[in-house]
This record gives sequence, structure tokens and C-alpha cells, in this order.
Amino acid sequence: MPANDKVIIKILRNAHFKVNLQRFAEMKRTRHIICFIVALFALASCSTTKVLRDGEYRLEDNKIKVDKPKEFNASQLTPYLKQQPNSAIFGWNPFLNLYNWSNGKGKGWDKFVQKVGVPPVIYDPELVDSSIDNLKNRLNYLGYYGSEVTSEISVKKKRVEVTYNIKLGKRYPIKDIDFVLPERGPFAQAFLNDTTNMMVKPGDYLSESSLDAETVRSSAVLRNEGFYSFNKNYYFFEADTLSVPDSAILQLKINEYTRNESARDAKPIRKFYIDNITISYPKSLKFRDKILRDLTTIYPGQVYSADEVNKTYTRLSALKVFSSVNIGMTQVDTNLVDCSISMAQSKLQGFKVNLESSINSTGLFGISPQVSYYHKNIFRGGEWLNLSFMGNFQFKFNNSIRSNEFGVSAGLSFPRFFPLPYKLFTGAIPRTDIKFSYNYQSRPEYTRNILSTQYGYNGNIDDKFFYQAYPLQLSVVQLKDLDANFYNSLVNDPFLRNAYQNHFDLGSGATLYFTTNPESIPKTTYFYTRLQFDVAGNMLSAFKPLMNKDANGAGMIWNTPFSQFVRAELTLSRTWIFGRNSGQSIATRLLAGAGHAYGNSTSLPFEKHFYAGGANSLRGWQARTVGPGLSPMDKSFVIPNQTGDMRLEANIEYRFDLFWKVAGAVFIDAGNIWTLKDDNTEDGRLAMFRWDTFAESIAANWGVGLRLNFGFLLLRLDAGMKVHDPAREVKWVNPGQWLDTENYALHFGVGYPF
Repeated sequence: MPANDKVIIKILRNAHFKVNLQRFAEMKRTRHIICFIVALFALASCSTTKVLRDGEYRLEDNKIKVDKPKEFNASQLTPYLKQQPNSAIFGWNPFLNLYNWSNGKGKGWDKFVQKVGVPPVIYDPELVDSSIDNLKNRLNYLGYYGSEVTSEISVKKKRVEVTYNIKLGKRYPIKDIDFVLPERGPFAQAFLNDTTNMMVKPGDYLSESSLDAETVRSSAVLRNEGFYSFNKNYYFFEADTLSVPDSAILQLKINEYTRNESARDAKPIRKFYIDNITISYPKSLKFRDKILRDLTTIYPGQVYSADEVNKTYTRLSALKVFSSVNIGMTQVDTNLVDCSISMAQSKLQGFKVNLESSINSTGLFGISPQVSYYHKNIFRGGEWLNLSFMGNFQFKFNNSIRSNEFGVSAGLSFPRFFPLPYKLFTGAIPRTDIKFSYNYQSRPEYTRNILSTQYGYNGNIDDKFFYQAYPLQLSVVQLKDLDANFYNSLVNDPFLRNAYQNHFDLGSGATLYFTTNPESIPKTTYFYTRLQFDVAGNMLSAFKPLMNKDANGAGMIWNTPFSQFVRAELTLSRTWIFGRNSGQSIATRLLAGAGHAYGNSTSLPFEKHFYAGGANSLRGWQARTVGPGLSPMDKSFVIPNQTGDMRLEANIEYRFDLFWKVAGAVFIDAGNIWTLKDDNTEDGRLAMFRWDTFAESIAANWGVGLRLNFGFLLLRLDAGMKVHDPAREVKWVNPGQWLDTENYALHFGVGYPF
């Protein structure tokens, strides 16, 4: 064999050896993953009755069956069962399986397993009997009188299933309603004036639940009419089911004494009026009394109204200057009450700190700190001052190339809807907001300066619906120090070229937010939705014929083209909270957004573009490294900066307590960004949203996380691994490659990602 041939063979052998090493490494990682999956299956298959003693059975399930399922929804009775089985997701509770790994010694591993796991619910026949009594009482309350409830017990391998069989009792439609009312004073007439609004009417079925609801409604109406001390305990009901077959004659009687009193305690039900009003708060708090008087809707000589009391409470509490607001009434005469409003001071000023960071296997490190200062009574009238500083820094260690961003902002919020008077608003007073901000961005490709201001209003309609409306939004963006190579790369990319230019934005915006639980840390299942909407340039476009034009025909203000666009973003989220001590939850989020440039603009301003990836997005990627569409990473950016006109994203996260204040999480993220305009280039078609490539362009990752929850502060560490990468030629990432370079990212953050 010629020498050259031997050399070639030797090189091939070395290459083969390297390939074998790589395959060995991949096989090793694959084996680890397989072992992990096997462990999960082992956990799932572990007995859930192992820890039970002789004679004990685990309650596996409760079933409620009614003889008329189309008439009555049996699920509404579930909360009235005295014993509930262990919660499960798709029939599986991993913490129940984990608990059954205990060895009964109560030390070491056993102690840890019992702490983290969930003990099985032990079937108790006495609680079944109590549940039957509960169900009968509840059915009577709902108007099904004389219902029969029996139980059926099924036992299988130390597991019990309880079935409650219900034969619904008789219902009585109301034939007629008679009123028996006090003869003294104006009460009877006030009551009769409201009878057309009653929730219980002839023809309705008789039930204690509907009668209770009516007493709550009616008593609230009458208290607003001045009957200060009146409540639902003054109502008495009698139902005659014998005079008319299969029907009920209902008598509604209001006595001048409550159910807890007797006839000798009777007093006329009087209408009350406000006499004197006193407002008190700590002398250390400097506050303009006129503001408090303007916000108070209770006046001397006014007929007492519970609604006005609640309105005043809502308005004063909304100032957030007071930690508590108490409104008390004291009877001083036969028909007069004094009103006293007392308030305690809250913490008026302080600092808030937020920090996010991430790193991937390429060594790209990102950190985003934010520090803000607030004062809730800066001018002694409930005015909120907010000053904040933010930064965003991306760099590689031992590399001079980096991206820096600094931002400062100042906001002032007044407790009034300027220039309208307080009396036009029936609830909490909207606040007037004025905001200013400056942002400086320094990247290898360019330097950008952004100056912005906003004027508008924020408030809430009730305790669940919040809004922000900004009829005026103004920003001026200036770019300079554009790198020559970067600028030349934009020549053939109109989408980016038009985005990276000086521009002037004048428009409006609004944000609407609804939640079923407004608490900062909800303890029960909740849902929220958020809609953000921006529009700019329409008013200026009317004056475009009078403006100077640039080379592309765009109208300019101060030699700067103005932007014209519309942009909207919608977020839907639901979190289910369950398990022992509410220690488990499944959080979901769906996010969709799109923007469209028209008229004076051919593309959205860069600040209005969408991006994906990062600590609160697709956690298998760093911020701004996903998409758009099927596009590979844009090499004209030294630091990744992928953006688009449209964004779709879905997230699901399972959260669970571990021990002390440590919790864990397993999550899946999926989504991408896209452009919406076809620029007739190959790169443009890859980036554009198209239905035929939609599934292929979805980026997806899974990951695990740790949380340190102190209640007032939650620290988060997430590790995301790519599963489907649209930028790769082979989209699906093999499990053996999850820890390879560029296939994972680590994120640190404060608070939940959504």
C-alpha cells in the first residue's frame, strides 16, 4: 500500500475515533436521561397504599349520582362531602407516590419523604355518614325537600370508592306571597316600593337559598334608604304547603325585632340622618384636609346610605396613604347618627429592587437590574412620585464586545381625573398620570437615545377590573454612531432598514386588566387577562401635505419622520392552586401580539417590535434570540437582537413545594415571533408568518426551576433546554443534545415568570 494511502487511513481512523468519543458522550447523556425517565415511571408505579396499616383503606374517589341529572348538577354538592380524596392531575399525584416511599422510621430520608410527600386520605365510614347528613341538609336548603341519600362502598386492593346515590325530593312552586309589615313609620312604604325588584316571585320554586339571597339584597336596598340598623335578621318566613296541593303560599313577615330578640324588644324601624362628621388621622402625617373632605361622600343632614359609606371607604383607601380606614356610626338621637372616619398611616416611601439575569452555554451573560424609589404623599395630597433606574447589560467574559442600556424615569400621579370634578365619579377616583423617561442604548452596531413622555389616567371600575388610558404618548428616537458594516447589511433588508432610523411618535395607548383575585399572592385558583393597545401617527397624518418629505416621501417633523402604526398585545393566564396547604399549582399563559405600520411608515419603530426568549418568555433561549420564524441568527448583530411584527407564545408550569421555603417547578414554553410583510427575499420568506410553515416555526423548550419563596420576595432559578429549534436544519433536538452548546440557558429572576 502506498505511503499516502496509509496516511489517509490513519487520518480516517483518528476521525472515526473522535466520532466514537462523541457518540459515547451522547450515549452517556442519553443513558442519564433514560434513567431519569425510568425513575419517574418508578415513582408513578409506586404503591399508594404501602404505608396503610391493617384495616385501613385509602379513599380513592367520591362519586355523586342523582336520579335526575338533567335537572340537577351533582358537582355542586362535592364541597359538602366531609372527606375528599387526594388531589390528582390526570389521575396521578406524584407527591402521594413519594410519601409511600417512607419506611416508617421518621428519620433522615424517611423524614424528608414525609415532609415533601402527601399522606393518603384514610377512608372513614363515620365521615361518610356525616356527608350523607350534609347532603340532605344542603338539598333541603336548595328546595328539594325530603331527598333520600344513600352510600355505596366499593373496595379494591385497600382502595375505597364511595358513591352517593341521591333521589331528589319534592319541590314546591310558590303560588302567592303575602307581606306582613310594621304599621309605624315610613318603613312599610319604602319596602313596598322595592317589591318589583324582588328575587323571589310567584311561580318560582320555594327554597331557603333564594329567600336568603332576597333578604341580603332587600336589606341592602333599605339601608341605602336611611334605615341604618336594618338587616336580614328582621325577616321571618312561613310557607304553607297544605292549603294548595303541590304548591306553597309564602308569607314574608318583617317584625320590629330580630330573630335573636323577642317581641318585648321591639322598636320602630326608623330612617336615620347624618349629624356630625369627624375625620382623624395621625398628627405625624401631613395631609391637606380639603382633599379628604372632597373625597368623602357623606355629608351632615344627608339620609344615611350604606352605599355612600362604602364609596367613601373605597375613595380614601385608594389613596394608599392609609394602612386602614374605619368608618363608624354612633346613634345620638332617635333618628340621628354621628359619623367618625379614622385612618392609620401606611408606609409612605421606600425602595423596590428587581433583578434578572441569564447565561447560556456560549458564555453570553445578561443582567437586568432595576431600582425604584416611591413616595405616596409627596405634596401632602396623596400624590404618588416614582423614580426609577434600569439597566440591561449583555457581555461575554474575556471579551470586549458588549451591549449596555440605561434608563431613568420619573412619574407623578394625582388623585383626581383632571380637569373633571370629584362628584362626577361614583366610585374610586381615577388618577391623573404624568410620566417622563430617558433611555440610552449602546450596542456594537449603533447608539440610540429615546426621550418619552405620557399623559393619561389610571383607575379601576371594581376590585377586579383595572385600566390605564394615555391619550397622549410622545417619544423621540435618535440613532447615531451606526457601524458601517451594520448599515450596509441593512441595504437589502427593508424591514430592518426602516426600523433603524430616527423617528418621532405621537399617539395614544391603553391597558386593560381583569383578574378574578386581586391579591398580590393569591391562595386560590385565579384567572387574569391583559390587553394593551397603542396607535400613533393618525392625527399627524392629517397635516402631512404641509410637511417636508424625506427621500422616501415620508412626512417629517423637525427633520425626523413620524411613525404611523397600530399595535396590540393580549395575555390570558389561569393558575390552578391545589394540594396540601395549597402547595401545588399549575400556571398557564397564552400571549398574542401584532403590530402593523401604514401610511407614513413602512415598518414598526424598533421599540414597538416584538421579541421572544429570556427569563419570562422562552427559557431555553436568552432574550431576543428566537426567530423571527424560521430565520437563523442575524450575524449583523454581534449581540443577538431578533425582532418581529407578531408574537405568539404559550407557557405551562407545574409548581410544587419542597421543604422550608424552597419550591420546585417543571415547565414547557413554546412560541415565536414573525414578520408580517413580504419583502420578496428568501430571508424575508423565512421570517414571515405563513400557515404552511407555522408548526415548523414554533420554538419549544422544557425545563426545571428552583424557587426561594420568602412571601414578600421570591427568587427564581430556571434552566431551560431546547426541544424544537426552528433555526436548525434538523428542528427537533435529540435528548442527548439538550446540554450541548447553544441548546440550554440559565435564568435568574425575582418573582414568577407569569
